[in-house]
Amino acid sequence: MRLIDEAALDDMTLGSTVLGSGGGGDPYIGMLLARDAIRRFGPVPLVDLDEVPDDANLVFIAGIGAPGVIIEKVPRAHEYERVLQQLERFTGKTFDYVCPIEAGGLNAVTPFATAAACGVPVIDADGMGRAFPHLDMVTPTLFGQQATPFVMVDEHGNSMFLESLTNAWGEAYARAGVLASGANATIALYPMTGADAKRSLVRGALSTATAIGRTLREARENHRAPVDALVAGHEGVLLFTGKVEEVDRRNERGWTLGTAKLSGLGEDDGHTFTLHFQNENLAAERDGRIVATTPDLLMAMEIDSGVPIPAEEIRYGYRVAVVGMPADPLWRTEAGLELAGPRRFGYDVDYVPVEAGARETVG
Repeated sequence: MRLIDEAALDDMTLGSTVLGSGGGGDPYIGMLLARDAIRRFGPVPLVDLDEVPDDANLVFIAGIGAPGVIIEKVPRAHEYERVLQQLERFTGKTFDYVCPIEAGGLNAVTPFATAAACGVPVIDADGMGRAFPHLDMVTPTLFGQQATPFVMVDEHGNSMFLESLTNAWGEAYARAGVLASGANATIALYPMTGADAKRSLVRGALSTATAIGRTLREARENHRAPVDALVAGHEGVLLFTGKVEEVDRRNERGWTLGTAKLSGLGEDDGHTFTLHFQNENLAAERDGRIVATTPDLLMAMEIDSGVPIPAEEIRYGYRVAVVGMPADPLWRTEAGLELAGPRRFGYDVDYVPVEAGARETVG
């Protein structure tokens, strides 16, 4: 167990932006919420899964909605404090721990806002090892665990309680609910025991985010190229270097959808590259042919600073390096690819690991 204070949030937040694969909501907003809660209630214990008793109760805490809306309508700390209380009222259970549903983006650090206010530790794990746009796309789904009962609260004071037959139904009802609330809400879901968590979660996800953030920070401090440091230290693959020429982005059906088109620089001069995103970057085309897809991570980073650029913020003129990183092994199984592989998002190509398919075509 270690205590997470304001300073410890910095590397974790930066690294979670990389694990967000372009999505998960702006981590800076999540950091502000977590920092405010830590200032008011004190540092938060972060525990390894092995420290969690098998009979403990834990739950994912997350924001849900369109990242393009969330940057304009910032979530409030009150929703993150209220959501766990509402779930306990609904289920009659007391929850001993909270955990991020995804280690990428805003949702990596917002559980600290709930934990600080409610006096419970955060678990160093998550349900994705990255970020995905659907609530059912978590490793607990691969193990037959249920998303519900869950509770959603919004800025208007509404609460929605749900029990669903499947996790896909849970996603459908949650998406309808968050649309009604303005594409921005807070949710507590996947109540589980410590034994369930040890079986199904991605261990050490927040430590991984912190290590990635530390790599980028130290590279800058030592006047090294941050993108090169990330690729060398975290199994990354440089997919393309270029300038953003065109962005087509829209908030639709509760997601931020679109494409970012790049023209090549340096060794990639004369080539084109397109990132496709639905909250997260899901597929990448080089010269019109897909070269990398979900569930691997795809991140655009500013070339000189290494700052990761979320899909809701990428714009014309950015000079970026597009880096791919391998997904957690659970996502590379047949069941993982069926749940979150390219065909789940409508790309009619076979999955090829990003490290094998770099600069080659897929499908």
